[in-house]
Amino acid sequence: MKFFQLVGRVGAASLVVLGALAVPALPAAAQSASKAPQGPPPLLLGTAWYPEQWPESRWPADIALMNKAHIRFVRVGEFAWSAMEPAEGDYHFGWLERAINEAGQHGIYTVIGTPTAAPPAWLTQKYPETLRTMRDGQKAQHGNRQQFNWDNPKYRELAHDIASRLAQRFGHNPYVIGWQIDNEYSQVSYDPQTRVDFQAWLKQHYGTLQNLNARWTTSYWSQTYSNWNQIPIGVGRGNPGLKLSWMRFVSDTWASYQKNQLDAIRPYATQRQFITTNMMGWFSGYDHYIVAKDLDIAAWDDYVGQGHLNPYKNGSADDLTRGFKRKNFWIMETQPGHVNWAGINNDLDKGEVRAMAWENVGHGADAVSYWQWRSAMNGQEEYHGTLIGADGTPTPVYYEVQQVGREFARTGTAIAGTQPKSQVAILHTYDSFWAINWQRHNKNYDPIAELLSYYKPLKQIAQSVDIVQPTVSLSSYKLVVAPGLNVLSEAAAKNLIAYVKNGGHLVLGQRAGMKDNDNALQPERQPGPLKALLGGRVEQYYALENPVPVDGQFGANTSKMWAEMLQVSSPETKVLETYGKSNGWLDGKPAIITRQVGKGSITYVGVWMDDAGMHRLAEWMTKTSGVTPAFGPVPDGVDVNARYAANRAIYVLTNFTPAEETVTLPATMTDLLHGGTVHQVQLGHYGVAVLSEKTAQ
Repeated sequence: MKFFQLVGRVGAASLVVLGALAVPALPAAAQSASKAPQGPPPLLLGTAWYPEQWPESRWPADIALMNKAHIRFVRVGEFAWSAMEPAEGDYHFGWLERAINEAGQHGIYTVIGTPTAAPPAWLTQKYPETLRTMRDGQKAQHGNRQQFNWDNPKYRELAHDIASRLAQRFGHNPYVIGWQIDNEYSQVSYDPQTRVDFQAWLKQHYGTLQNLNARWTTSYWSQTYSNWNQIPIGVGRGNPGLKLSWMRFVSDTWASYQKNQLDAIRPYATQRQFITTNMMGWFSGYDHYIVAKDLDIAAWDDYVGQGHLNPYKNGSADDLTRGFKRKNFWIMETQPGHVNWAGINNDLDKGEVRAMAWENVGHGADAVSYWQWRSAMNGQEEYHGTLIGADGTPTPVYYEVQQVGREFARTGTAIAGTQPKSQVAILHTYDSFWAINWQRHNKNYDPIAELLSYYKPLKQIAQSVDIVQPTVSLSSYKLVVAPGLNVLSEAAAKNLIAYVKNGGHLVLGQRAGMKDNDNALQPERQPGPLKALLGGRVEQYYALENPVPVDGQFGANTSKMWAEMLQVSSPETKVLETYGKSNGWLDGKPAIITRQVGKGSITYVGVWMDDAGMHRLAEWMTKTSGVTPAFGPVPDGVDVNARYAANRAIYVLTNFTPAEETVTLPATMTDLLHGGTVHQVQLGHYGVAVLSEKTAQ
């Protein structure tokens, strides 16, 4: 559930009346199943279950229906603080233990969510200082969720207590496989104490006011500070250095908020229990790399909302999440048909839910979980899609999820231990994302859209792309692409220079290398410290009212909203594209330049071309860097995702075209969904094939 579109969930005390609803009985075979857990399967189907909202007499029927759908884990508890601790110090964990054990005895494992995203009324009434202050100075009120102040010491004390007590009770429960801290971090506080804490953070990071004033150029508009307590919170159209520092403080504060609960759980939890939190794809309210650092695995909540699945936007969010820890991840929530927060809450088409689940798995998800299991009878999300209706019987999408569950059970052993491996990396930082969004210069300049303009054609050609930070080791990649790497730190620049000098192929997209680590303009023009390596620079940038023509090695094209005039300063630097006649300044000037550096190369792309131009650019990038497709040629509209282990490759093929497509395989492979070996597959609309191929050790 997206934080900015939803406003909360209700407790369950008023829902007990529904115990009279007719529900199917648990099969006799299931009732007698009570054995030691064998451990969860390697590929997990799950759902969010809220047993506190229903009478216990309903639970066996829920578990029976989950079993029929091959659901093998539930997430529970993340909004149940008032059921766990109805009054301060009065802990009620018995109901939760009974729910966990009953599910576990029937092969369904549990991820416990700490309930801190929805504090109970007694808490916020007794400790009003724990309520967050909104930008307008008003206090958030009880009745929704995320009304807490993530920086408040008292709230952290209470959060640590409930997390610790849960861990003491369930840290060795054999059916509990993991923990989710809180839920969808998002809302921050603008109260006076948070401002004081921000000022202390600045003092720690900058040391002296003289240093801060210099690095923020506070002489501009007489912003110079003579006391730390003069510095405001960085909101609105503030100093770029102040705004970037505020977002870094927000990120560090979420990390410390999270660590407070991690430290409460880890002393009592067994090593087999992982700890994560559920992030939200391209949401940019904090730096996910910082927050993910202390987690065991990354997870995200995957919702389409209005419209239908875009495999490139959705796939890029999968790849982004995989990049937080540089390993496989979980889908902790996803869409069962429709949501309730979009402009039009249309249902995904028949087959689309299944295709979406397999897309996630292809990109590295080891678990897919649906939000939510059953409709609540009241509360802010009554209209959200579910697997089971309020009457306790399946909705139509239940049967499609049931098919996914059967397929996960059938293929899990073969997929176990595999993960994506890419020859291409796209670089991403939240610093750059924020910096461009604050100063778009063209209102239509969306940094996510810029990244996707490179991601889509590269994914189509290479069939696998990593999205990572510019400071990680890049030596395994044949091609590294950096669109919109606006804030370029010294460490990142050194890493990129070393990558090129060691034979790597680096492509810088528009607006790269414009800012330093304080969100100030580089003392050299773009691309700053990479200028000498490039043998060229950006002379000027132009926000466009109308498209500007460009022509050269990639054919005639247009730059639609942004154009950078490039200058060549080295005889080794070649011009690949030039601008046509437009505003006079750009006429005949270089638009794309490249330079060979030993066995490596560095290229700067100053234009934002249309889809056809970007595809031709991607063809050139992959050809010159030696990138090969993971699988081989497939028809347009068929998406390929690959996962690897030492002795095998797994390919997930999904057809996103309305027509049936025939895919000829590059070699004979095992069909994991239907059995047998195949050299060709037919895929209908949203059709999926999961194939296995043996590889050399």
